Amino acid sequence: MRKIGLIGGLTWYSTKTYYEHIQRGVQARLGKQASASMVIDSLDSSNLMRLSSAEDWSRAAGELAESAKRLEGAGATAILIGANSMHKVYDDVAAAVSVPILHIAECVAERMVEKGVKRAALLGTRNVMLESFYRQKLIARDIELLPPDMARVETLDRIIYDELMLGKASRQAERELKSMITVLEQDGAEAVVLGCTELEMIVDVDANVLPIFDCTAIHAQRAVEWMLS
Repeated sequence: MRKIGLIGGLTWYSTKTYYEHIQRGVQARLGKQASASMVIDSLDSSNLMRLSSAEDWSRAAGELAESAKRLEGAGATAILIGANSMHKVYDDVAAAVSVPILHIAECVAERMVEKGVKRAALLGTRNVMLESFYRQKLIARDIELLPPDMARVETLDRIIYDELMLGKASRQAERELKSMITVLEQDGAEAVVLGCTELEMIVDVDANVLPIFDCTAIHAQRAVEWMLS
């Protein structure tokens, strides 16, 4: 089994979910007595939230690059960045190490191509929904994305930063996401991408009007495939 590295703490709630997905994935392949060979470097998310300026993102790139180096030094043969928004600095982090970093959006795009999805909606934080660094990975695979609605962007950003990243999963937030996904179906979406690692806290991926592509689960599954290949 090859060792995987996870840049975590972004938030620790999603890090916990990654850990569980990866461990269950390894057990499904190797049996209940198996456990994943992995190393986690948990960062302080309070320093990496609501980044806006070029200086903020440069600092984040430096912190994540140093984390990746620590993971490589600890024996990781590939690395995950456990946050969609932090893939904005993916190129800087990837350049800091010699082992591959598995890009979350590329993993999601590959799964969507396998399932034949051609038109989808992307849900996540403001920068994931509005900037090109994430969206282009899906568009490059001929997946059309619905244009972001600013009212929806504001609602999601509030729910993610003010609730989910603090470990809160309210019934109101669940209702808002369910209504949002229903409207997206009416707007022509064939599927929904959860482009935030915490959104699985309030979205039932198995009971919705549209197929849900849960980025955390897909990313973790790709890690398991890497480890056991």
